Amino acid sequence: MKKLSARRRHPLAALVVLLLALTATGGLYAALAPAPKAQADDSNQSLQINEGKKLFSVGCASCHGMSGQGSSDGPSLVGVGSAAVDFQVGTGRMPAQQPGAQVPKHKVIYTQGEINQLAAFIASLGPGPAAPTKDQYSPSGADIGRGGELFRTNCSQCHNFIGKGGALTEGKSAPTLKGVDPKHIYEAMLTGPQNMPSFPDSTMPQENKADIIAYLNEVDSANSDNPGGFTLGAIGPVSEGLFAWVFGLGTLLGVAVWIAARTTKAKKS
Repeated sequence: MKKLSARRRHPLAALVVLLLALTATGGLYAALAPAPKAQADDSNQSLQINEGKKLFSVGCASCHGMSGQGSSDGPSLVGVGSAAVDFQVGTGRMPAQQPGAQVPKHKVIYTQGEINQLAAFIASLGPGPAAPTKDQYSPSGADIGRGGELFRTNCSQCHNFIGKGGALTEGKSAPTLKGVDPKHIYEAMLTGPQNMPSFPDSTMPQENKADIIAYLNEVDSANSDNPGGFTLGAIGPVSEGLFAWVFGLGTLLGVAVWIAARTTKAKKS
């Protein structure tokens, strides 16, 4: 005890204690402080949001409001998520050229970088579906057969059995899915744009969405060079039956009229 007391009274004891305290503090800070990469990511995200807000105020705020709250000319964008922005702007549907029953696909006027900035700003307004990663929408390794079953059950009523599209009511239509980017197909299922119902992951898991994309890719490539001739819209027995009735029955009627005319002429002779 006497030796310990003597060490405490040593002139360098306070310095040693201070050094130990500083070392412990530095170690705790290094262990608990945010990583530089995380700080850089936060800074980049803030920059994306700020740039997206500038783009939004110029190209979108006139319809959707300066804060995305919506107006009589456009719906609220709070909570739609980055996936909806990437789909609508990435397919050229937004900014809309004019109001109507349905906004059609047009030429894309923003770069992908600008679309990402707009999506970051809209995502900051409220939680919503995030834009998918390539691993999510890639059809690699997906089940094409199961994708066909899912598509025929959930999508073919509007988009046709092989995604050719079709007319709906009140001037609306289901667009063709031929040549559509897999990412945009995934985002459409996730967000349900315009007249389409949404299929969130709780309703349709990610792997099922990838299966549908794989099926559409397969039928798209299979019908690019149809060995059977005209596809007649690939509607199936409806168009084929109509063709048979119009041309088949028309041919039979023509032959019957020709025979009757020949018979009448022979009797007169």
